[in-house]
Amino acid sequence: MLSTSNPTFCALMAEDIYQVRLPLPFALNHVNCYLLRDADGWTVVDTGLHWPDAQAAWTRALAELQIGFKQIRRIVLTHMHPDHFGLAGYFQAQTDALVYLSPREAEQVQTIWVEDGWHSTAAAEFWQVAGVPAETLAVMGVQTEQLRQRTMPHPQHYASISPGTLLTMGGRSWQVIHAPGHSDGQIIFYAAAEKLMLCGDQVLMKITPNIGLWPGIEADPLGRYLQSLAALAELDVACALPGHGGVITTWQTRLSELQQHHVHRLEAMVAAVQGGATAFQVAQRVFHFANFSEHEIRFALAETLAHLVYLVQMGRLYCQTVAGVGLFQPPV
Repeated sequence: MLSTSNPTFCALMAEDIYQVRLPLPFALNHVNCYLLRDADGWTVVDTGLHWPDAQAAWTRALAELQIGFKQIRRIVLTHMHPDHFGLAGYFQAQTDALVYLSPREAEQVQTIWVEDGWHSTAAAEFWQVAGVPAETLAVMGVQTEQLRQRTMPHPQHYASISPGTLLTMGGRSWQVIHAPGHSDGQIIFYAAAEKLMLCGDQVLMKITPNIGLWPGIEADPLGRYLQSLAALAELDVACALPGHGGVITTWQTRLSELQQHHVHRLEAMVAAVQGGATAFQVAQRVFHFANFSEHEIRFALAETLAHLVYLVQMGRLYCQTVAGVGLFQPPV
């Protein structure tokens, strides 16, 4: 095992399952990807962002494990976010392996990355309604295009994984579970015999997953996320391997902590409305933008929108459009 003080390392997590920690050029400086060994070759679960440091890290990890590209038989993705999807096309070009996604995530790949849906006029209008100033909107557009570039080349051949089915990886039978909220069609994998979970970005140990309302996604991501956590609490999980951060061995406790976090965050959002505010203004008050990069501002705004929409559905706030901008207010 390489030193964990470096964002890049390769570690045996369970028999025939290796974690490869790849660097990211963000405040969240790494993503966990996984290699699972079967008799006929290897499966990659998530690939990292397509940038030189991650590509070099994969080269080191594969050399350490003495894996050739042609030994990789499948590329399985939990979801389409660029830090998980970005190198999928690169891996496919090297391995000729199919890229497996849930049907919804495959749709999002086409809309967002191939057709550039997050850089469209409709996306700009979405953020304008949220009250984003023109200068911030311009920066967001540049960043979105930079992220899209780090998903290229896009894979050419896909296969579908449907929630509720079983998938064999690493000598185990995994239940495929739909885990929405962080991404519409995110799938995670549960090996009941070992109480083992590959939980993607749905449950993280020391940070909370970003639950954001983004252009073109399904309504009420926070509501769907909280429903997912309640369903996941029914599973007996001894060890969960996440998309970021450390291993989770206190499954029920961590789920409860995430649920409580959103209870507190919802109260903070209500307080931040202060008689009427745009989503951008609420985000500024809750997240203290002065300490954030432009990348973090985008995520904070999307998370704010998810919470505000949830509060509207609960009847604790209402939203009216004034001069093309959504204004959130407490009910009269």
